[in-house]
Amino acid sequence: MELRHLITFKTIVDRGGFKKAAEHLGYAQSSVTIHMKELEKEVGKPLFDRLGKKVVLNYYGKQLLPYAIKIIELYAQAKDVLNTDDEPAGDLVIGASESLTLCRLPSILFEYRKKYPKVNLSLKSLDHNDITKSLQNGDIDLIFILERDNWSSAELYSEKIKTETMVLISPLEYEENNDTVLYTEGKCSYKGVFDDYLDHHDIEVKESLDFSSIETIKQCVISGLGISMLPYFSVKNELDEKKIKGEIIGTNQSTVATFLTYHKDKWVSPAMNSMISMARRHAQSWI
Repeated sequence: MELRHLITFKTIVDRGGFKKAAEHLGYAQSSVTIHMKELEKEVGKPLFDRLGKKVVLNYYGKQLLPYAIKIIELYAQAKDVLNTDDEPAGDLVIGASESLTLCRLPSILFEYRKKYPKVNLSLKSLDHNDITKSLQNGDIDLIFILERDNWSSAELYSEKIKTETMVLISPLEYEENNDTVLYTEGKCSYKGVFDDYLDHHDIEVKESLDFSSIETIKQCVISGLGISMLPYFSVKNELDEKKIKGEIIGTNQSTVATFLTYHKDKWVSPAMNSMISMARRHAQSWI
């Protein structure tokens, strides 16, 4: 079973088709087709259902995929282990939630790129619904995420590096009868913390709006649309510039924290280890 065939196989799955895989790998599409025919011949099973122009991973393909990922990763680990000077090098893919990307990570990424030029560093936006899947598939090596202070996952290594202060934000000219609540969408940790606060203070929500961006939420609060709850670091500038009002939420109530997270089966490369150490150091000076 050739490594290049497995890499082609995984790339087809990641990119959603033979043509896109060929473009990504720099192959002719015919080469990708040959790779898959040879791999299917070797395993003795078809790996894709070919539905017209679309290819879909079938039962056998789904069975092979996690092993292909492990073999590819083991090969990368072997190359890194043989790097005698242990200098961080190779690819490092970071995933992060929006607020951390905007406010926490820029200084870390700047220092890291300057200190470790041999690392091909990339940043991906984070889908909270697919954290475990992204780490398990090898799409992302290391995640920075905001979650409930007591958050954990059986499949993931999670290290809390900062407990965050939460702030209830409201317009400067807030009307007490304006009960519009501005939420972050989906499974974002802020939403649950905000709901706990509203329940604890018996605040009746007459209308709520969900947003995918905290920047949009801040602008809506500034314009007087409603109230919201966000981490202090993400609204510090707006509070300092007196664009909004803020009420610090006490530590006796539920809150969130910034976590470093990666899959428990993931080999921690020199590049990854250096990023973790740098993030821990930066976190010590975070507000």
